[in-house]
Amino acid sequence: MKTLLKWAVLCLSLLSLPTLAQDCAGFNMKEGSGFEMNNFNAKGKPTGKLNYKISKVAREGGNMILTVDMEMFDEKDKSILKNNYTLTCNGNVLTMDARSLISEEQLRSFKDMEMKYTYENIEYPMKYSVGETLKDASVKGNGQSGPMPIAFNLQIKNRKVESQEKLTVPAGTFDAYKINSDMNMEMKMGFPIKMDMQSISYRTPGVIWDLKTETYRKGKLMGYSELNKIY
Repeated sequence: MKTLLKWAVLCLSLLSLPTLAQDCAGFNMKEGSGFEMNNFNAKGKPTGKLNYKISKVAREGGNMILTVDMEMFDEKDKSILKNNYTLTCNGNVLTMDARSLISEEQLRSFKDMEMKYTYENIEYPMKYSVGETLKDASVKGNGQSGPMPIAFNLQIKNRKVESQEKLTVPAGTFDAYKINSDMNMEMKMGFPIKMDMQSISYRTPGVIWDLKTETYRKGKLMGYSELNKIY
């Protein structure tokens, strides 16, 4: 259950991705640039940080392709998780490959289970409007561990722009859009393990990074992340 919870936090953190890219909205996205999110528990105690760095910027046809390296640190600044993923911008929508929601550690843990996955990618529009519903996303996997069937299902749904409000974080004060979403996870390895969570994230058109993300379970705050700096 602890591993599943860490994965849930990582997945929600991955939802806190940049919403704009070079040539998509006039932003100059350079290799080596990035941002840092500070993580806190429900009582406001620091629990670590997430660092996202753009390692490569390329073009494929009319699309801008960004390769992002992610690294998670604990409260002692020790690296505990790494991942990388690709973002594709077509000028109107930024799309994140849903494969990025599965970390390298999780892939290694599944390597002997012959897992086969299907994906629905995550989309971020370049502009938001209150009341707008965003596309669902999912990762589904099926495999085998000896005679035991393995099934994994992650769904990110009910993504809706709820309101626009003023928000202050360490990186500054912004007019932000509040976006609600649900995340449902289930893994079956002989018996089912389920986890339902809710996320509230804040974004602003003038900044390419997510400003803040709050994670809830059964209506109770589990923790939150805030944009600390852009570099």
